[in-house]
Parts: sequence; C-alpha cells; structure tokens
Amino acid sequence: MKHRLAGAFLLASSLLATPALADGLYDNVNGMTLDEDGKLIRFTGILIDRDGKVSKLLGRKDKRPRELDWREDGDGRTLMPGFIDAHGHVMGLGFQQLTLDLSATTSLEEAQAAIAAYAQKFPDRQWIIGRGWNQESWGLGRFPTAAELDAIVPGRPVWLERVDGHAGWANSAAMSVAGITGKTKSPAGGRIEMQDGKPSGVFVDNASSLIQQFVPVPRPGERDLALAEAQALLLSKGVTATADMGVTIEDWQSYRRAGDAGWLNMHVAAYAAGVDQMVLIAGPKPTPWLYDDKLKLAGVKLYLDGALGSRGAWLKQPYADAPGETGLPMLGSAELRNLMSRAAMDGFQTAVHAIGDAANAEVIGAVDELAETYKGDRRWRIEHVQIVDPVDLPKLGEHGIISSMQPVHQTSDRTMAEARLGPQRLDGAYAWRSILDQGGMLAFGSDYPVESPDPFAGFAAAISRTGTDGQPFGGWRPQDAVSRTQALAAFTTAAAYAQFAEDVIGSLTPGHRADFILIDRDIMLASPTEIRATQLLETWVNGKPAYRAK
Repeated sequence: MKHRLAGAFLLASSLLATPALADGLYDNVNGMTLDEDGKLIRFTGILIDRDGKVSKLLGRKDKRPRELDWREDGDGRTLMPGFIDAHGHVMGLGFQQLTLDLSATTSLEEAQAAIAAYAQKFPDRQWIIGRGWNQESWGLGRFPTAAELDAIVPGRPVWLERVDGHAGWANSAAMSVAGITGKTKSPAGGRIEMQDGKPSGVFVDNASSLIQQFVPVPRPGERDLALAEAQALLLSKGVTATADMGVTIEDWQSYRRAGDAGWLNMHVAAYAAGVDQMVLIAGPKPTPWLYDDKLKLAGVKLYLDGALGSRGAWLKQPYADAPGETGLPMLGSAELRNLMSRAAMDGFQTAVHAIGDAANAEVIGAVDELAETYKGDRRWRIEHVQIVDPVDLPKLGEHGIISSMQPVHQTSDRTMAEARLGPQRLDGAYAWRSILDQGGMLAFGSDYPVESPDPFAGFAAAISRTGTDGQPFGGWRPQDAVSRTQALAAFTTAAAYAQFAEDVIGSLTPGHRADFILIDRDIMLASPTEIRATQLLETWVNGKPAYRAK
C-alpha cells in the first residue's frame, strides 16, 4: 500500500510542476462560461494571473499580450468551467476503488462470483468489505440473504453496503461478531430485515450501525490513499470542486495532511457528519477557505430519511409495492429542528438529506419555522429532493432553499420509482424544471459513489431525462427537463452559490479561480448521446494543470 500511496502523491504533485505562479494565456479555444446574471458568454482566450485567477477573457479580435510567462494553444477545442459536484462522498469514492466494488454486477450470481474471487485474492483480510450491490438491477425482487453470502464466504465476516449506502448485507459470521440474534431490536430510524423469525442479513438505514461498529476502522494512511484515489478520479472526470457530504474528523485530518503536503488539488466544501463532528472539526464557526481556496468546513449534513431502493425514504402514503410501509424517519420533528438550530446559531449551513415526500415536507416546514429566528442569507439546503408532493413544490422557492439534486438518479431510479410510488404519485418526482419555474434554486451533483461522478452523464440526463440507452423515447416526464444553460448553471455557478463560493469558483469571469476543462466537443450544441461520449483532455485548477489525458 505504501508504494501505491507514494505513487498517487507523486502523480498529484507532478501535474502541478508547470506553470506555477505565473501570468499566462490559454488561447485559441472555443471558450464559454456563465456570468453573474446567468448569461452564456463566449471567448477565444483566457488570461490567468499569478494567483491562479482569471484576469481577462479575450474575444477573437482582442489583442493578445506579448509579455507572458507561459502560453497554451487549445487548437480550437472547447474550454469551459470545471464542474462542481454539489453532492458527493469523497472517502466513499476512494474506498470504493480500494475495496470490493459490486456496482457493475447485474445478477446475484455475478455478485457471488465477484465476492468469491475477492475473498480468494485477499485471504489475509480480517473482514471482506465493499459496496455497490443493488437488488433492483439484479432483478431479484427481494433483498439478498446472509445464507447467500455464507455459501461463498462462510468463515470470515462479510459486510457489503448497498449502492445508495442506506442498507448493508452481512453474512452469518458478521452477525455473530455483532451479537445479532432473532431477539435484537431494530433501532429508531432503522430496520433489521427478518426471514422466518431470524435476521435475514440485511440492515436498513440506522440498523446498519449494529454491524458497522464492528468493522475495522481505516488507518490514517489508508484514508490518505482513498483521498488520493478519489481526487485523481474526480479530476479525470472534469470535476474541479465538490461538496463532500458527511465528513468526519478523521476525514478532515486527511484533507489537512493533503493540504499541508501540497497535494490537495481541487476545491472541497466539507459538510460535517452531524453536529458533533461539526464542532470537533471547526469549533465555534465555519472555517475560512484554506490552501488557496482548496478546503473549508461549510456546514453540517443531517439525515432525515433513507432511500427509495431500500424503502427507507419517508413517504406521506404507503409504498405502492409494499402497502404496509411508509419508510423510516431518522429524526423526530423536534430533534431535526434542534439540530438545524444548533448549526444555524453558529453560522453553519445545514444540508438535510430528504428523499420521500414526507421527509421533504418536514424539512420545508422546519426551514419555514427557523427562518423566523435565523435571518439573513442562510442558503438552507435539501439534499436529493427526489419525491415532493406537488403542493409542496412552491415552498421550495421560499427562504432561499437550495434543492441539491442529482440528475442521474432520475435515469437510474425511473422504473423503481414507478413501482415504489405508482403512476398517480409521480408529479413531484425529480421535478427539476418545476422547482425552477416555481422560484426554487437547483444545484446539481452525482451522489458519487452511489452513481458515477461523470458530470457529462448528469448534464445529458438533465436536458433529456433519458438514460444511456436513450430511453424512454422523448424523455421520462420530459416537462421537467431543464435547458442547457440551466443545467450548466446547476453544475457551475449555482453549485458554487450553494456552498457560499460564488465569488471564488464556478465562473471563468475575472476574479474567479481559473478552474476549467478542455474537452473535444461543445456540449451546448451536441446531442445527449454525444455529450455522454465527451472526451476530457485537460483539467486545470487555480490556473495550473491538475490532469492531462494520456
């Protein structure tokens, strides 16, 4: 692992060798960005100052400076702002690269084969750890069981998180280590799946902690390696900034080590994993930007409900495919308000996970109450906002609420959402355009590693509401597709605004950080299929190259 870690750090630092702290020009490009009014502006050259900020945009007829420290020729390629992923999990993405990844499996049998191969490859690992399984994409029609893991790995504990992180799958050895029996009670906000009076092996939402607390904790070096892996992957996709949702003090220390050593090469706005972690990391108030605007603790992430896939999303009416279930609220009404208030009183931004329509209504109601006490520019965030009762949609435009949404969730979840909700309850599902039309604000991301961090897939889904196969024809509920300019804003200027960073990143107008990507096509003109096939050539952060395609 030491060799791999050293290699990752060397790669990260070598990309920044040149140019550094110099006035330069990236010329001969098909440049585009949004200005502060949301208008698309075009340019052919971008001047960058010694601080890594944009100093001027040049048109075709503008005279170029003669005295420069460096000059790059874009050969007419498209240059645009780096994408900002408004909702991701950096360490989760990194550890996905280092542990067992089941996200590509299409059947239970394929997953079992992958688990068996992994266990054979790493015979000395105390636990088999991974994530990415999805019973829906397997066509299983049910959750997997411990017995189906026992048949593959009977002796060592196995713990595998579902693709959305809202359920875990354990074998009998793991449940034995955790002391789980038929008498174990489900905790508040969680559910132990049962089969014939015994735990089946799947633990939903807060019940996952019953197993997770016994899983070996990553060492600092392993966290640093996960961070390096995640950063390299994000930069290779054109993501120059991200909101990291659910950061612990251990994660924060890894970021600080990276910043101190000079290999933190992107912008990270961290949201602490609960109020306790918020206080541990930042103390009495949010941190300022550190390391040349690379890192800050912006706020706190709270969970109100689970996910649709595990039927943990909190709904106003029972699930259409499980009439006795309405999901799992993880916080009581008073507890939610107390936690939001505790953060707001010290100036921390709150970002609340809410997927079901009951959960979204609850957060909207909490914001409505708290806004009377906590005045000013709070930028209350709701993460995911997947299912909203149409009566609540206009309320998302009140009090400056930001709907932090992930377009690829709509294409991934479409058939599942139809099954979970039924055709009569889809009017407020993944309703991006409706939110904008009724005065709300959008910030787009991917929710990696639940989905791929590829922003071009998200951009294509946002403007078409079709999947990678181009289906359904004409788009799923196409009235909620957004325009290309709206999609670009949600992935750049609005995503920056969502983390109080609109003066720092998101636009290539003068004074902003020179974060940009060079690509092989103009996504404002290409078809959704062509957008998904975009080739990333270069990624620059703070006016310096952070990734170049080989």
